[in-house]
This record gives sequence, structure tokens and C-alpha cells, in this order.
Amino acid sequence: MTTLPAANRDTIVALIISSLRDLYEQNGIDANGDLSEDTCLIGRRAALDSLGLVTLIVDLEQKIEEMFDSALTLANERAMSQKHSPFLTVGSLATYICTLIDEQRNA
Repeated sequence: MTTLPAANRDTIVALIISSLRDLYEQNGIDANGDLSEDTCLIGRRAALDSLGLVTLIVDLEQKIEEMFDSALTLANERAMSQKHSPFLTVGSLATYICTLIDEQRNA
């Protein structure tokens, strides 16, 4: 039996930043090495457009399934109905992903 890595918040933040760097590179966006938990994913300060965000979400869903054996749908009704979008920043998305993984493992 394969031991899965712990889905701790730091691991998820690193995964999001890695995916975001790859996406920036593919789209010729200069990240200036300044990607952090405070990096905006949506809104005026975000470097990604809506298609870029969708691409990031799909990439993360695939990587999460591979790394943690957890099939998640990140952009669902629950995410869209929250008062504060989980897609605002890298940090808010990491917190949301950790919550989903924990709920799935404890179900």
C-alpha cells in the first residue's frame, strides 16, 4: 500500500505556486519571483484572466488527485456561493483545498 503525503497547508500552497509559475511561464507572464500566499488569482491585481484561472483550477484538480488520491471539484456551487471567494488569493485557495481534502478523508 502506498503512503500518501499529508495534505497540509504548506504543501498545498507550494503546489498552487508551482502550478501558477508554470501557467505564468506558458503565457509569458513575468512573476518576478513574487508569488506568495497573498498573490491575487482574480480581480484587477491578478495576472490571470478567466481562462487562466480555469486552467489553473483544472491543473490543480489533476495534481491533487495524483498526489493525495483525492478527486476534488474546486469550482463548484459551494465555492461560488461563499461570501468570500476561495479563488481570491493563493492562500484562500489553499485553505479551501485543505478543507475539501480533510472533509473527503473524514467522510
